Amino acid sequence: MKTIITSILLALVSLTINAQEEKTFTLTVTVNNASTDDGKMVYALNTAETWNKKPYQSTSIEIKDGKAIATFENIPQGEYAVTVLHDKNNNQRMDFTDNGMPTEAYGLSNNPMSYGPPQWGEAKFEISENKEIVVRL
Repeated sequence: MKTIITSILLALVSLTINAQEEKTFTLTVTVNNASTDDGKMVYALNTAETWNKKPYQSTSIEIKDGKAIATFENIPQGEYAVTVLHDKNNNQRMDFTDNGMPTEAYGLSNNPMSYGPPQWGEAKFEISENKEIVVRL
């Protein structure tokens, strides 16, 4: 009998530990300063490992009255960064001028004001609870 009770208690403790490890969160990202409703807003949620590669999660959202809101779900605790592109022509990529300047607006989490390619250190943030952020283009 003692062995059965001990086994049941160990199983319950194991389930509790696994449930705590699997806790995930939701991130809501709002862009509210699009210059036009043309095209879509393309969002990429990145980890340090996926930065400047295929994103951890991504989505495209219709723009209405200059505003688009994306929701990312089932995100484990950790460090992340968001990049957003106003893809005016719906070609699913950033367009550039002949001299390399972007022709479509973009933004990063933390809204850094820097020149050159986006940097992980400027855009990263911690997720340890449900979170809402605003990204400026």
